[in-house]
Amino acid sequence: MSMNFAVIGGDLRIIKLAKMLAEEGNAVYTYGLEKAEELKTTKNIIFCEKLNRAIEDTEVVIGPIPFSSNGEDINSPFSENTISIRELMYSINAKILIAGSITPEIYDLANDEYIEIIDIMKREELAVLNTISTAEGAIEIAISNTNKIIHGSQVLILGFGRIGKVLARKMAGLSAKITCAARKDEDLAWIKAYGHKATNINTLGSNLSQYDIIINTVPHLILTPERLQYVNQECLLIDLASNPGGIDKKTVKERELKLVWALALPGKVAPVTTAEFIKDTIHNILKEVYKK
Repeated sequence: MSMNFAVIGGDLRIIKLAKMLAEEGNAVYTYGLEKAEELKTTKNIIFCEKLNRAIEDTEVVIGPIPFSSNGEDINSPFSENTISIRELMYSINAKILIAGSITPEIYDLANDEYIEIIDIMKREELAVLNTISTAEGAIEIAISNTNKIIHGSQVLILGFGRIGKVLARKMAGLSAKITCAARKDEDLAWIKAYGHKATNINTLGSNLSQYDIIINTVPHLILTPERLQYVNQECLLIDLASNPGGIDKKTVKERELKLVWALALPGKVAPVTTAEFIKDTIHNILKEVYKK
């Protein structure tokens, strides 16, 4: 069954998503994507000059991932226009908004306009699937920024959550020597069960000097100034955690260590695949909402 979607703003992932939804036979009304050239030849894509026009005949509004960077305007890198969050919320009124990384303040605005907001980044199925792109992106960074092959390299992965598990397995597949660091006893046990070396995050110190690559997946400070003094000068640091990250950037700069802070990798390394993951998740959401 076809639907009418509004796609407002967003990056390359959202452009690919709009195209996929249109190719499924849905009518896709867009605003804030006028610089997306590939959509201009796609059947069922309707470019709208006004925000209200893009939304008025639709049941579901799809916004950017992340929704906003400044708390005032939505992310719209493929538009010449600035789209304020307040204007969008006022225009949606009593519809469903699906977007990513929604702040509490935006939920408050949505309540005033009777909007049902669904933060797609909180969906477990999308989080799990995105770990694949994140892990592959981290490996690409490691290969591009070291002068050694991955085979035989000593790699430390900080954290053993979704990303840590997938990344460790893929790096091990390249014959890297993997050590994973965690705090909980059960995580340390699982690390060993997966066949990796385990170390407790709380004991990190002089043992950091042995690693060629250290990849952080933990969203709070792990590699403090005290710990970074032990990191080998030739070691590549990769931080996959969102702001402020898990590696002290000031100390990295002072010591002239090599750091790549890799944010939002799924959208950068695999926008088409990520868009497919998002589309499938949206279909799951709509089945739950409409009980279809």
